Amino acid sequence: MRVVLLGPPGAGKGTQAQQLVARYEIVQLSTGDMLRAAVAAGTPVGLKAKDIMARGALVPDDVVVQIVADRIAQPDARNGFILDGFPRTVPQAEALDRMLAKKGMRLDAVVELKVDPDILLRRIENRVQQMKLRGESLRPDDNPEVLKKRLEAYGEQTAPLVTYFAGKGALRSVDGMAPISEVTAAIARSLADAAFRPMPKRPSKPGKVAGKADKGGKTGTKAAGKSAGKSGGKPAGKPKKPLQRGKSASGAARNKGGAAERKAKVKTKAQPRKSGGKAKRPQRLTK
Repeated sequence: MRVVLLGPPGAGKGTQAQQLVARYEIVQLSTGDMLRAAVAAGTPVGLKAKDIMARGALVPDDVVVQIVADRIAQPDARNGFILDGFPRTVPQAEALDRMLAKKGMRLDAVVELKVDPDILLRRIENRVQQMKLRGESLRPDDNPEVLKKRLEAYGEQTAPLVTYFAGKGALRSVDGMAPISEVTAAIARSLADAAFRPMPKRPSKPGKVAGKADKGGKTGTKAAGKSAGKSGGKPAGKPKKPLQRGKSASGAARNKGGAAERKAKVKTKAQPRKSGGKAKRPQRLTK
């Protein structure tokens, strides 16, 4: 099961991802975690990313996609994976699709958690107030102003992914404002439906002959080709008539040649003279 979770910050993607990990025995992949792991492991693409981040630049899409490709090739991702936080843009989604296609894979579903941004902002404000009353330390993302900016960025960059994946028939939308258990059940239903999504047809490779082998182990096409090779590639003509009993092949040839010669003589006699006049009839001789 290969799934992408879409939704704005605060939609509950992390909570639902953990539910999917336990249910389907797949791994949750975060681009941030994968980048840090690749850098720590010193892989070629990790070193490339490290150099880019050291300059304060954004890691380009092709590098991120390669890191994802290396990660999903590991044994623990054999059953599938959940991508959380990637792709963020349509070009990233296109690059991800190309990479999976090269591996003979595809995304089984893209689950969108639909939420109301205004309700999310009120939720975070209430949570901040409760944490302050309990004397708990606040996290960097527990800030209404920060959340508002992140929601705006999501609307500009990530929201177009909904249209992109809907066009591919992979999008499954779920009400993210429902209770957690109901959201989990809705996602499970959407994934069960996605399991029956037809695979796109691949173009057939030229030169391959479809069909089952016969008892001799050769297909009809191969056998026909072999016969054509023996006859020089020419189509077979009409079958020859068997010779009559008592006549040899040489005798038949002589008879055929004689008949052709007699036919030629008759044709020559019947031709008119080239004098331009009518051919004169031979006079009958009288006694």
